Amino acid sequence: MKLLEGQKALVTGGNSGIGAAVSIAFARAGAAVGINYHENAKQAEMLAEAIRREGGEALPLHGDVANEADVHRMFKSFLEAFGRIDILVANAGLKKDAAVTAMTLDQWRAVLDTNLTGAFLCAREAIGVFIAQGPSAISRATGKIICMSSVHQRIPWAGHVNYASSKGGMMLMMQTLAQEVAAKKIRINSIAPGAIRTPINEEVWSDPEAFKKLLKLIPCGRIGEPEDVAKAAVWLASDESDYVNGTTLFVDGGMTLYPGFGDNG
Repeated sequence: MKLLEGQKALVTGGNSGIGAAVSIAFARAGAAVGINYHENAKQAEMLAEAIRREGGEALPLHGDVANEADVHRMFKSFLEAFGRIDILVANAGLKKDAAVTAMTLDQWRAVLDTNLTGAFLCAREAIGVFIAQGPSAISRATGKIICMSSVHQRIPWAGHVNYASSKGGMMLMMQTLAQEVAAKKIRINSIAPGAIRTPINEEVWSDPEAFKKLLKLIPCGRIGEPEDVAKAAVWLASDESDYVNGTTLFVDGGMTLYPGFGDNG
């Protein structure tokens, strides 16, 4: 039996990068998938169609996760299509980089609104639905949430204070929510990817010199692929990890081992 057979999963920012890989992996593991997107409807529909061609179920769902009304409508559409929700992957995120003295309030707010407030709004909505619908026979948990964090919930990142702050906030948001709803058999965890080959950091991995410098930060000697994260997400969403709650799983090739100190600093 597939690990997520019969379950219904919503993936925010599910039309590209890590989100797209998670959407595909969930569908292959037996879940029906709602693919949330804010921009690029064509990309979301193409991904949904690819999943359908493999025999899976997928539905593109438009919505800005930072907009409360959009989140409510998105969940309403998901539930109308699939009847219930078992898994939320709060993956939608963005970067707007600048040195602190040059960072505008709009840049700060845009990143915090999407990366942190968006995750909160979706988690709040999902938890409410989990509690209302109750447990099912297809999962030991009443509901599962995976927050897509970053190694920068732990590693400071000069020039990216808005992004690092959003991920640090996500860590304690996840842990606090996990503590609050654990007794209701709702599991909430995070995945913290390191350097992953996605469009959000293409300027680094597509430039030979920048890529060479990047690899010095990764002890295992390679950049991660979206599928590396997707495999971890399937496990965290399945009954195989039923005793895992309030935890961050780092998928980073050892980046959080501070490789600069590998030769005694």
